[in-house]
Amino acid sequence: MDIVYSDRYQVDIGAHVFHMGKYAKVRDGLVARGLIGPAALVEPEPAGWDELALVHTAEYLEKTRNGGFRASELALLELPWSPEVAEGFRLMAGGTIAAARLAVAAGRRQGGQADGDGGAGPVLAAAANLGGGFHHAFPSHGEGFCLYNDAAVAIRVLQRDGVIGRAAIVDVDVHQGNGTAFIFDGDPSVFTYSIHQEHNYPHVKPRGSLDVGLPDGTDDREYLQALERTLPAALAGSPDLLVYVAGADPFFEDQLGGLCLTREGLRGRDFLVLSAARAAGIPVVVVFAGGYARRVDDTVALHVATIEEAIRLGA
Repeated sequence: MDIVYSDRYQVDIGAHVFHMGKYAKVRDGLVARGLIGPAALVEPEPAGWDELALVHTAEYLEKTRNGGFRASELALLELPWSPEVAEGFRLMAGGTIAAARLAVAAGRRQGGQADGDGGAGPVLAAAANLGGGFHHAFPSHGEGFCLYNDAAVAIRVLQRDGVIGRAAIVDVDVHQGNGTAFIFDGDPSVFTYSIHQEHNYPHVKPRGSLDVGLPDGTDDREYLQALERTLPAALAGSPDLLVYVAGADPFFEDQLGGLCLTREGLRGRDFLVLSAARAAGIPVVVVFAGGYARRVDDTVALHVATIEEAIRLGA
């Protein structure tokens, strides 16, 4: 399984509930568990400004590049601006583009192998970006720690280049992906699925293709039943790529969440999504999105478990 990562993902945003150091810790956890070798990581290039412009407005990109945000805009973004912050998020967007390309390429390789060996069983074609999943970014502004909507940018870049036609986003972060839903509203080529805590941020939730709002305190059993019942709609028609926004914040000890999933429940969530994609032969790109446990090591362990599940399923 290809893993995209850069030490430059860790940028200084000051004391913050969003622990930017988690990316290096996830890398270290994957190596320590023997899931990847230390030299197996793919170093990304920053997303090009022309690529970001497939989703974001020229005025907004100018602000992210050179500053000029109003105080109210930074309050909505909930991040400080600096050239280093902008470049770090641009690099993570490039990481999602690279991982999406790698996932599609893996799907084509594995499809060819299956054709040549007389009918091998389905295998999971997947790649991951250890950053990304910034689903609250809109075309003209950022929100909720999200500067660029990397998943949307990656889809638009691959569509522009003729690599994919249709895509699906399966967003299991505790917060609804409001920016993603807004970006793809009315676009039949992208199915946006979000299963989230209904009474949580964002307060205004643009309608996606399918939104599954869950009550406060939803536990493992209730969550997995809802996911299993509704997930098939996102995979209908076999999209060319599935973007799995695998937030760790449905965890019962998350500071910004109000669902009650355990480690075992979150692993079950990952299994349901990834095994469904494997059965349908849909390549998957994994991005991590949120995760704000009181102990950062808990968030890291949940992200590592997501990659471990993908590898176990054959990626």
